[in-house]
Amino acid sequence: MISDPYAELGRDYARSRRPDPRIAATVTAALGDARSVVNVGAGAGSYEPEDRDVIAVEPSSRMIAQRPGGAAPAVQACAEGLPFRDNAFDVALAVLTVHHWTDVTAGLAELRRVSRRQVIVTWDQAVFARFWLVRDYLPEIAEHESRLACLDRIVDELRAAGETPEVAPLPVPSDCVDGFLGAYWRRPEAYLSERVRAGMSGVALLDQNVVADAVGRLRADLADGHWHRHHVGLLGRTELDLGYRLVTTT
Repeated sequence: MISDPYAELGRDYARSRRPDPRIAATVTAALGDARSVVNVGAGAGSYEPEDRDVIAVEPSSRMIAQRPGGAAPAVQACAEGLPFRDNAFDVALAVLTVHHWTDVTAGLAELRRVSRRQVIVTWDQAVFARFWLVRDYLPEIAEHESRLACLDRIVDELRAAGETPEVAPLPVPSDCVDGFLGAYWRRPEAYLSERVRAGMSGVALLDQNVVADAVGRLRADLADGHWHRHHVGLLGRTELDLGYRLVTTT
């Protein structure tokens, strides 16, 4: 039986984690001329290209149930054991999912086994730790994420397997519609919403007493203008590098 940590965490993902069209365009461009794509850790279906043959792989039944009508067919399985033949796909896509896998080495090996190329979205933990929400209010996020498999681990694993991964920044638009953790960097009021935070595993998996204290401090800083005075340099920005990265193999 597949463990489903998203039975609660993923209750509202289809609404809170909608694909941002600018990020989607970058991800789609990275797929190149691939005609067949396996989307591993597919969630509710974000960033699946509509002009390719796509099969989604997702371990959570809660997430599969939120996939919209007309979405690509989904298989309930884990990255560490993909139920496909060798080289079945042109590209394996994995968007903000590798850090959830129980065996990263096995999961990345499976991506390489079933596809000719890999396109992975992850983040640089060192850069993300400087994000104001983490640095000033919830350093516990950085502490928790230090144990996760993110950019450095993914690149090391791919190189050890003989790949030559390329890494490119994935800036976050100021009006990003995908509610991942860094999406609201210029809209701090959004982090006060419990519904918004529920779609962010980096917050939702923390001790909620710690989160409540941090949210209280942020609310006070917004109310008295401290946040805006301290972050005035962000207010005119249209995008920001928070450490999100696109990793591709050739």
